Amino acid sequence: MAKVLVIHGPNLNLLGMREPEVYGSRTLAEIDAMLEKEAELLDIEVEIKQSNYEGEIVEAIHGAFGESQAILLNPAGYTHTSVVIRDAIAAVRLPTIEVHLSNIWAREEWREKSITASVCVGVVAGFEAMSYVFALRAAKSLIEREV
Repeated sequence: MAKVLVIHGPNLNLLGMREPEVYGSRTLAEIDAMLEKEAELLDIEVEIKQSNYEGEIVEAIHGAFGESQAILLNPAGYTHTSVVIRDAIAAVRLPTIEVHLSNIWAREEWREKSITASVCVGVVAGFEAMSYVFALRAAKSLIEREV
């Protein structure tokens, strides 16, 4: 069975109470439950992690090598700042999809630049919690194409 690693970046553990007008009202636990349900329907396995620490995110990406067939990553604030997360994605060479709850190109100008997107196969943004579901469906399609 195909496996997809889902990594939620910093501050996403506060979803549901953190700026719901921007990120939606669903909690991270609710989003994870949506992902698990969708994964079951798609007949794939998901492993889900959340970290507020850049190094832990890098370690999770490294750990996906040989274990997962794709990565869904919401780097959150690290989207705009983290060369090391970008380099970790490039190093493991797994199809990675960047995910954002909000449309980063419709927000502050400094959010419009994603350092990590250049090494991802695509970006899904702006659909609140459904961004993750759409990204998981895309990952399944990518995995099937590579088989």
